[in-house]
Amino acid sequence: MTVVIREVASGKDLERFIRFPFDLYRGSDCWVPPLVFDERNTLRRDKNPAFDFCEAKYWIAYDGGRVVGRVAGIINKTFVEKWGHRYARFGWIDFVDDMDVSGALLGAVESWAAARGMDAVHGPLGFTDLDREGMLVEGFGELGTMATMYNHPYYPAHLERHGYSKDVDWVEFEVKVPAEIPERTVQIGRRILERRKLRILEARKAKEILPYARGIFEVVNAAYAKLYGFVPLTERQIEFYTKQYFPSIVPDYVKILLDADDHPAGFVIGMPSLSRALQKAQGRLFPFGIFHLLGALRRPRQIDLLIGAIRPDLQGSGADALLITEIGATAIRNRIVSAETNPELESNLLVQAHWKHFESRQHKRRRCYIKRLNGAGPAAA
Repeated sequence: MTVVIREVASGKDLERFIRFPFDLYRGSDCWVPPLVFDERNTLRRDKNPAFDFCEAKYWIAYDGGRVVGRVAGIINKTFVEKWGHRYARFGWIDFVDDMDVSGALLGAVESWAAARGMDAVHGPLGFTDLDREGMLVEGFGELGTMATMYNHPYYPAHLERHGYSKDVDWVEFEVKVPAEIPERTVQIGRRILERRKLRILEARKAKEILPYARGIFEVVNAAYAKLYGFVPLTERQIEFYTKQYFPSIVPDYVKILLDADDHPAGFVIGMPSLSRALQKAQGRLFPFGIFHLLGALRRPRQIDLLIGAIRPDLQGSGADALLITEIGATAIRNRIVSAETNPELESNLLVQAHWKHFESRQHKRRRCYIKRLNGAGPAAA
């Protein structure tokens, strides 16, 4: 195979970049396609406010006229400043099972990063912590979710062959919905609300949640501050994510704790699983994709827990367990069978402790890899 690496330099190139996984994973029962318009909004400099503090380049690998791989290189300047690590990121990496292809793609990122003064490359990561991240290393036979990436089983071996090693892992759980919430758990929840002067927002429509969106992201910035690689969301990003995602949330699976001043103090956002619907939609809402998605929203049997956080002053108070109880009660009422937790840092034992109270299994693991560049010292964990 003769591999040629070309930088994405036009809108047509970007479409090839976005569409390549649709060919690579054609026929896969586990890969969940992203929505193409969502990928465009994330990857385009004129759309994504992360470009206020990020720079990026994208490359496509060709064999003759055939696309055989892709990768993005990202430098998040806020990450470098906050964490003191001159690391570049790689993301949106996909390739056929050929070492020359994966090596050429990673080599393009490494050369670019070294020229920009970086000491290491790590990933797969996105522009921010709200993008898909982590290469699947366990659970290749499990259905993916709309919030995570999927990859073929040969990917990790390629990374390790090219000099990359583990930096951090995330784990994921499938949690079965119980038949009922124990009365004692309900009573404990009530006491927490009374003692901490909290209340659960009762919302029937997405527009009733919208006024709390900014407060939710403020909780994210505070609660995630010390998590791996996290950088605070800016005002422009908060506006971007609010406009893009909040109109489509399903209130039944959004639980928000409000304090005495009516400010969000914690939350969990779930969503009916759209995995099978997205597979049918094949990345497009129209003309028929929207009907698959609407059908999945009306008749869910599984839900995805997309994101949650508790304000630091309430962590360890039982408020997080209260949110799980609340969404669990809704799941029971709506006859939901199971929930996907999506990625949690393997070191985040407090979050994982919740699932010990349910019938659950840790069924996926994904990894952020790292590689020092020539002449750099040891990469910090």
